Amino acid sequence: MRVRRVYDPALPDDGARVLVDRLWPRGVSKERAHLTLWLKDVAPSTALRQWFGHDPALWDDFQQRYRAELAQNPDALNQLVSLAQHGPLTLLFGAKDTTHNEAIVLADILNNTAH
Repeated sequence: MRVRRVYDPALPDDGARVLVDRLWPRGVSKERAHLTLWLKDVAPSTALRQWFGHDPALWDDFQQRYRAELAQNPDALNQLVSLAQHGPLTLLFGAKDTTHNEAIVLADILNNTAH
């Protein structure tokens, strides 16, 4: 499984490309994104996203709150699990911070679910 910015070019071995942001990333056309799926429902709530604001100091608390939100919405997460079971999966996000974003949390959950 890969986690990449949606702004990076698509690669031939990306497999299913799933955007996990609630908002469409600025400046990216649907054609350029080469998405398999835009799964808004798996993204953090607007309130959680705004509270976090990609502040690394809030990262641990964000992960906890986001995991709690995901537990309340298993259908969206199950879609990702299903895609991951059927081949390569690339989780796409728009944030500039490549280490503190929802795709990192999702990848961790999916990696632990797969084993």
